[in-house]
Amino acid sequence: MNRINQLFSNNPRNLLSIYFCAGSPSLEGTAEVIRTLEQKGVQMVEIGIPFSDPMADGPVIQQAATKALHNGMTLKKLFSQLADIRSQVTIPLILMGYLNPIMQYGFENFCRSCRECGIDGMIIPDLPFKDYQAEFRPVAEKYGLKIIMLITPETSEERIRLIDQYTDGFIYMVSSTAVTGAQHDFNEQKQAYFQKIETMQLRNPRMIGFGISNRQTFETAAAHASGCIIGSKFVALLDEARGNAEEAAERLMEALQS
Repeated sequence: MNRINQLFSNNPRNLLSIYFCAGSPSLEGTAEVIRTLEQKGVQMVEIGIPFSDPMADGPVIQQAATKALHNGMTLKKLFSQLADIRSQVTIPLILMGYLNPIMQYGFENFCRSCRECGIDGMIIPDLPFKDYQAEFRPVAEKYGLKIIMLITPETSEERIRLIDQYTDGFIYMVSSTAVTGAQHDFNEQKQAYFQKIETMQLRNPRMIGFGISNRQTFETAAAHASGCIIGSKFVALLDEARGNAEEAAERLMEALQS
């Protein structure tokens, strides 16, 4: 069974998944960040593939991606850094990135490299759902990989049910139609969206991301899903700590308690 399916198999709650951008703030810190996050109790990690035009990302992650590219991070370099990661960690690992660099690498080559490294799935925000069904899903399944699709408050119920029917892993619930970035709380409109999706009784578990940075936002979102995804907050803390993953992780855990 894929590690993502294993994680959700017992319907857990309050799961924490962390996103960071590979190659930022330091080129060689990827494996250390992953190891540290698992040691701190994080249940899943999303490894960002830096791209020059990340359309869904706010300033914090945009800056991290730019720094990573300037540092020399590439997909080839990232896979070399992840070559031995499965001898060090057991939690699910997901690559998150845009379609352009993945297509430049070659999608089947990308999937093959993922399997060789022990990557469990991928999130490609700009992958059209029709293309996913027709071309990408069969290749990913051949290599035992899950493609995680995103939904937003603007996604129609019909599309949500299609995504639920034709994906297997979890559904990434984007908390708003804005770009990524930390927030202090979620307003009534966003909470109504969380509740609406919860009442749909979808087959797949759900993780909520975008805007989660403290105890209030985490608890509000986690009340309506299996858990939460934190990106910008950790990326900012990692940059402030000059790549010290231990310090950044500890400060994040403190933020989630206050």
